[in-house]
Parts: sequence; structure tokens; C-alpha cells
Amino acid sequence: MQRVGRCGWRGAVALLVVAVAAACTGPFGKVFPPTDACRGFDRLTACGQVRFTWMQGFDDPATPDNLDRVGVLKVGSGLAPNVLVLNPGTSAGSAYFLPLAQDIVRETRGRWQVWSVERRENQLEDQSVLDLAKQGKVTNQQLFDYYLGWLSDPTVTNHFQLIPDADVSFARGWGMNVEIEDLHRVVEAAHEHGRKVVLGGHSLGGSITTAYATWDFDGTPGARDLSGLVYIDGGSNPNPVTPEQANQSLQNLQNGSPWLAFGGIGAPFLGLYSATGATATKIDPNGASLGQAFAFLPANLKAPVPATNEAEFGYAIDTKTSPPNLVAAQVHVGQLAATGDPRGWDRAGAISSIQRYASMLSGTGLRNIDGNAWYHPMRLTIDAGAVADGNANPAQSILDVKATHGHDLNPNTLIYAFGAALGGQGVLDTAQVLATQSGIPNQNLTLVNRQATYAHNDPSAASPQNDFVANLIPFLEKAARNPH
Repeated sequence: MQRVGRCGWRGAVALLVVAVAAACTGPFGKVFPPTDACRGFDRLTACGQVRFTWMQGFDDPATPDNLDRVGVLKVGSGLAPNVLVLNPGTSAGSAYFLPLAQDIVRETRGRWQVWSVERRENQLEDQSVLDLAKQGKVTNQQLFDYYLGWLSDPTVTNHFQLIPDADVSFARGWGMNVEIEDLHRVVEAAHEHGRKVVLGGHSLGGSITTAYATWDFDGTPGARDLSGLVYIDGGSNPNPVTPEQANQSLQNLQNGSPWLAFGGIGAPFLGLYSATGATATKIDPNGASLGQAFAFLPANLKAPVPATNEAEFGYAIDTKTSPPNLVAAQVHVGQLAATGDPRGWDRAGAISSIQRYASMLSGTGLRNIDGNAWYHPMRLTIDAGAVADGNANPAQSILDVKATHGHDLNPNTLIYAFGAALGGQGVLDTAQVLATQSGIPNQNLTLVNRQATYAHNDPSAASPQNDFVANLIPFLEKAARNPH
């Protein structure tokens, strides 16, 4: 097992709370002394609060055996009696949930551990120089040159290597079936020792959550042993794609790249822009932006004046200046400062912390993972269109989707749906449809709509006030008492 992590003052507070809870309530917490070992790059590792591991995944016949793995970032004490398993959205990685997971562990006083799923495609990423940058062993210039600068500067000879699509043709099969089978192994591990499990996801992760809950595992729905479901601005559209659309999508996939072009930006470049920009924001926030002068960075992502690394990152992802095609990457983090050369970032009026969001995408303090998925399987997004709130439909047989138990969930299942700018009321509506199908009563639903105030990523990035977390904590407390 590879152990990774970081603990700042928030981590120290969480550790203290867990220790107090253990003393008061029994063996559901663990004390980790604040030794000098907790102060380096891997200080969360030493504190024992964050661990990352790869586990054996689904044995997909077309995939090389070394890639048949699924990763899990575990936050909180392994002695916690409850586990919240979270699925990242499109083009996102497990580190995306780290700050949120730390908040949940702290607010639940260590009674919940949070597991964030790292999908198999992220094994293809080259995190080597990002790791060095996060440890302070290379400069921001060296980081930029390795991943992006070489594309316009032929003098850079030691650099990131692109993966030809022909070398990963097997990834065209990494759809919902592979994803759900991988996730099944994660959920089963979370259930060990009789722990209660709640499953959730952000954006596309919400569709994955519904797919798992309604999936046919030898006649039994995946939600059989789940105490609750959590939807973070994402879910499953009850209306499936047509058979014609499914067939056309598969044909297009066979003739094209295995990877989704997020916001029209082809793989792996959005991941590279995101990871390097976020990491630069962490290691050199006030330095002049290197990405702003990069010829291949889309013009609509560039600040109109010379900007710092933090300001250029903020300009590209804040709702006021980020382009519409990247709405799924947006947050409320502020605006360009009124003065300065280079121009800095003004956080006034922000819901979310730009440094927190940069930590989420960079994977600050973590080795070999970040909050992005540089290579997101197009097949997974295609298959999501056939989940249809767990209702059997003709497209499912074409796409090998087995989400057929939408009417068979246990009526005691709890559901929490939070709508932000991208999903909005639709996220609440699809959760209501799923509940109604299975006779889940309204008192088991927590439905919160913040589409007018929360961007797509604010539910995880908002701090210190976070409406998503404020409603999640009592939901988890109820789930911990759920007899289901």
C-alpha cells in the first residue's frame, strides 16, 4: 500500500477531535501524536489520516492485467464505523475530494471515513514532475516545461510523452460495466467489519452512483447493502438515449479517440493545463504566469492583462470569466485585482477558496495522484446515457448496461441530492423519481437546490461556509442510525 498525504492546521484539529471522540465513545477513533514526522511532505501519511491504495479491479479481458486496478484515497480513521464512498465526475480524480473529505471527517468527529475513487484510467498519467514540484524539488518553470513548454520550445528534451490512441485501444471498452464492477470491489471492501456505507458522486459520479445502486448483481440491486445515496450536482436522466443514438455513439467511438475532449479540449491537455495551473497556484501564487504566454493555451482562458499564476488560474475557472464550454470546471473564487503588474487575484465576495480549489486539482501533499483525469473514457460518458434512473431500456443491451433495479431499492434507503448551477433542479427531480419508483418516502429525502448561487464545483470547494456540507452532516448522522 502506498501511503500519501498532508496535514495542516485543519488536519491537526481533526486529529484532536477524533482523539476526544475515541475517549468518549469507544474504539471509533485513533490518536496520532503530533510528532515531527507529521510536518513534512508526507505529514498526513505520518499522521495516519490519509492513505492511498490500488486494489484489484474487474478483470476486463481486453485490458492489460496491470491496469485492471481501481484506486481509493481514504481519509479519516480506519476504525470509523461508517464509510462514505465518493465517485469523482467527468475528467476528475480522487484528490478532488480531499479537502471536502477532511471537512466531513472533522464535522462527524471521526465517525465517518471517506473513500474517494481513483478510476483505472488515471494509471496512465505521468505524475513524476508534479510530485517533484509539490515537494519543492523543481521550479515552476521546470514543471511547466516538462508538461507543456516542450510543445513550443524544441530545446526542452526531457519532457512528458503523449500516449498514441493506438496504444490504448482497449480503453474504448472502459464503459459503465467496467466502472461498476471496479466500484463493486471498492464498496465490498468498505463494508468489511460490518461498516455502514453511503455511496455518492459529483456530476457524472452521480450517474455512476445511480448505476451502481440499480445494477443487477445476479438478481440483486447494488443498493441492497447501502444506507444512503448522495448526489452532488449530478444524477441520471430518467430519459435514456435511443438505440439509434447508442449505435451511432459506438460507431463514432470506434472511429475516433478513446478519450473525451472535455470542453472541446482533447486529452490529455485539459488535465495538463489544470494540474500545472493548479500546482503553480500552490507553489508560486505570486509569480508571473507561464501559461498565459503559452501559445497553445486557448485564448479564452487567458487573462487580458499580465497576471500571476494564481490570477491566471482564477481567471480560467471563475464563473465571471471562464468560457461557457468549461462550465463543468467553474467555481466562484473571485476576480482579477484592480491593479498590479503582474495582476494578482482578488478573493472578495467569493464562495470558494481559490487555494482550496487549486489543492483539489493539484493533489497538494499527495504522491502520484491529482484531482484530474487526464484521460477520461468516452465510453463511460456514452453509457451513462442508458442508465435512465435504473429503468430497463433498449439502449442498455447495446451498451452492456445492467441498471435495471430502479424499482427495487429498499424503502429505508436515504437520498440526499444537492443541485448547483449545472444540474440544478434536475438533480433533485431525478432523485425524486428514483425514490418514487421504489416507494422511498419523502421523509427519507434531503433535497437542496442552490443553482442560483453555487457553481458546479462550489459544493466541494466552498469554504468556510458550505451549504452542501451543512446539509450533508445531519444526513450522514441519520444514515449512521439507519437500520438498513
